[in-house]
Amino acid sequence: MIKKTVFTVLLAATVVGGALAPVSFAQAQQYDGRPPYRGDWRGHDDWRRHHHHGNGGAIAGGVAAGLIGGLIGGAIANGGPVYAAPPPPPPRCWFENRAVQNQYDDGWHYERIRVCN
Repeated sequence: MIKKTVFTVLLAATVVGGALAPVSFAQAQQYDGRPPYRGDWRGHDDWRRHHHHGNGGAIAGGVAAGLIGGLIGGAIANGGPVYAAPPPPPPRCWFENRAVQNQYDDGWHYERIRVCN
């Protein structure tokens, strides 16, 4: 029960966190139909025009958080092996003739009754 609750809370936090994450605008550059100038050995016309925007740390952090969260969530959901005691053996039973009191008078008679340990 607690495992399901914790798993549900983690799942809800992941979904809500993903929905509320800040969204940035797409950055488009002007394209005039000509192939870009490949002037240097890296394939870029000017090293100053190649922008990284510093997104590598955020991407690495997101990947690491997803990996660690998946490991923790998997450990919580799995919980490890559970060993249950074997069921008790079935009872040994047999039939015996026993004296039983009559319902309508105070007499006795014998009936075959099942007796178990």
